[in-house]
Amino acid sequence: MTITSSVQQRSKLPDVGTTIFSVIGQLSAQYNAINLSQGAPNFPCDPQLVNGVTLAMQQGHNQYAPMTGLSALREVLAAKVETLYGQKYDTASEVLITASASEGLYSAIAGLVHPGDEVIFFEPAFDSYAPIVRLQGATPVGLKLQLPEFVINWDEVAAAITPKTRMIIINTPHNPSSQVLNADDLQRLAVLTRNTDIVVLSDEVYEHILFDGRKHHGMATHPELAQRSVIVSSFGKTFHVTGWRVGYLLAPAELMREVVKVHQFMMFSADTPMQVAFANYLHQPANYLGLGEFYQRKRDTLTSLLKDSPFTLLPSAGSFFMLASYADFSDETDNEMVKRLIVDHGVATIPLSAFYTDGTDNKLIRLSFAKDEATLQAGARALCQVKPR
Repeated sequence: MTITSSVQQRSKLPDVGTTIFSVIGQLSAQYNAINLSQGAPNFPCDPQLVNGVTLAMQQGHNQYAPMTGLSALREVLAAKVETLYGQKYDTASEVLITASASEGLYSAIAGLVHPGDEVIFFEPAFDSYAPIVRLQGATPVGLKLQLPEFVINWDEVAAAITPKTRMIIINTPHNPSSQVLNADDLQRLAVLTRNTDIVVLSDEVYEHILFDGRKHHGMATHPELAQRSVIVSSFGKTFHVTGWRVGYLLAPAELMREVVKVHQFMMFSADTPMQVAFANYLHQPANYLGLGEFYQRKRDTLTSLLKDSPFTLLPSAGSFFMLASYADFSDETDNEMVKRLIVDHGVATIPLSAFYTDGTDNKLIRLSFAKDEATLQAGARALCQVKPR
């Protein structure tokens, strides 16, 4: 029995309910479905990391870290970024350790976007972008990536920019399409934002997960864009510890100053023992430089296992997702297909329509291959049994 509130409620997000990820999770648990839906590894992280956190706790690193993060972690991060991408960030004023990439996204949008502003983002999109923008009294402007390649139409972006445009949100490698930006994309973005006050918020949590020899074209690789960009990344995605909730931001000092003002009142500081462990772990570049090859093997394994399935797999250039089309054998909505896969076949996926604010249905589902071999094999067997309807 629940308590009936005597307070009349006014919702800031009246159209937002339980996310599709929670719905799918509950249905999957009910039917004990194989999990190819969640973007979280089901295999263990490096024991060295666990030992590092344990040792940090035992050594007494259990109180608040500095508000912007441990200096040792900020320093090794700045060195990594300079080595990989050529951009130097000041560790005292341009690097911020956050309590997850999600907190970083919120702090950046809340700190830099004002009521009446417009924020351009690209759909399908991570589901938090638009609600965070709306909570600031601003207007999210969703532009659809062009199928089947899921590329940005830069002419549409140019037409969408108005005097109210304050921010453009970029995501590369992209969740859920698994596509990546290239050097030409960055140059088009630079031209469109030149001589404006538009901030680029770049979600780069899969920065080390690119396939087939591709290079990461993040904002730090483009000096002009780096001057107007807030870059968001995640230790959880990189090191298979999504439950540890530690991320980081990189930005010019003038932008970071406003972001930090929000961060200090949201979290003050991220978890201390994890920061200690990450600072030590990052001194070994092999711990992240081999990530693309690691996940490419998993991508290729799932692709091979699904070669006899009725689904058509779209190319996956990065992240740990791939999209599968069922348009050739069913007219079901993607929500209906996902529910059928869970109930009738015991395998959980995600409908792509969940990543569109208007529910666009392209008969595509998202599969995660951030799973161990047994899960990939079991999930593929289930998908290979799907029949036309």
